[in-house]
Amino acid sequence: MQKPSAYIGLVNPKSPTNVGMVMRAAGCFEVDAVFYSGTRFERARKFATDTKNAQSKIPLTHVDNLPEAPVNRVSIDNVPANGVKRVAIELIEGATPLMDFVHPEQAYYIFGPEDGSLKKEILDACDYVVYIPTIGCMNLAATVHVVLYDRMSKAGRDVISQRPISENRDVNNKIRI
Repeated sequence: MQKPSAYIGLVNPKSPTNVGMVMRAAGCFEVDAVFYSGTRFERARKFATDTKNAQSKIPLTHVDNLPEAPVNRVSIDNVPANGVKRVAIELIEGATPLMDFVHPEQAYYIFGPEDGSLKKEILDACDYVVYIPTIGCMNLAATVHVVLYDRMSKAGRDVISQRPISENRDVNNKIRI
């Protein structure tokens, strides 16, 4: 049986703070790779805030076309191998509410820019379009955290035994109840 995989795609992110927080989320929720498009982040990259140094374990790769990013090795016809499904996360009419969404075991989540929306070509390339029902739009990094937490919470109770508190808490946290 294939291990579940998750990938993140960021469309032209502008904020190094958001990308740093996305990388932290990627580390916390065992994302396999993060891809980004555009040029804004590259110019601001030196200001990144990846405080857990997730980039040392999780690739952060620039690609020209996010839907065609090499998630889990892309096949010749640009369809992701191993059943990876593309999931657009966008606050758009007609999308599936996150609480009703069943996450695919092999998922590639694509998020729009902080100051815009996903283009129709990207939405059309995705297998699913999902939104978080909020009042107003959320910050990019916060949206990534919510989606990844939702994925983990719906994966079942086995995750608790795989992520014991004692091994994953901050080194200064020794409190018990």
